[in-house]
This record gives sequence, structure tokens and C-alpha cells, in this order.
Amino acid sequence: MFRKALIAIVLLSACSAQSQDQIARQAARSTVSKVVAERLPGVPVQPMIDCVINNASSTQIYALAADGLTGPTRSTIEVVSDIIVQPSTVQCLSSKGLPALMARGGM
Repeated sequence: MFRKALIAIVLLSACSAQSQDQIARQAARSTVSKVVAERLPGVPVQPMIDCVINNASSTQIYALAADGLTGPTRSTIEVVSDIIVQPSTVQCLSSKGLPALMARGGM
């Protein structure tokens, strides 16, 4: 596991800042996807994942990306929970997540 983390760090350091951000966001998205799918099985998770990633700070993105190497932990769930309760995330979820959930439920 340490070897994978070391390889990821070396690869990221060779990338431009913009590339690093994109790679980190993709890794964070994968981690958030696992957490949300586990917590809300059967619910359309893509809108929620988008809202979480789009409202996460860079520190949160990098923490979630790092958790992608080891798998979600209690810390991962705490970070995702912290992002979800932010007013901007709640607003996003109410405008994007709820309509997706309602459409899936046939309401």
C-alpha cells in the first residue's frame, strides 16, 4: 500500500498544477462514489457526487483522493459528511440531487 502511495506522489509531482487538480478530483470522485453508493444503495448517486466534489475545498479533495489509494475510511466518511452539510452543497443537492431522486422514484 505504501508503495502505491509513493508511486502516486511521484506521478503527481511530474504533472502540471492543472493536471494534478484533475487527477485529484477524479480520484476523489471515485472515493466519494464508493461512500455514497454504500450509504445510499439504489439511489441515483451521480448528482450527489457532483455536488460533493464541486463544493469540496482543495484540502478535502486531496484528502479524498488519498483515500482512493487505501479505500474509504471513517475519516473519508467524515470529510464527505462535512462537505454535505455546507450550505452550498445543500443548495446543490436540493436543485440537482432531489430532482434526480424524484425522477427515479417515478414521482
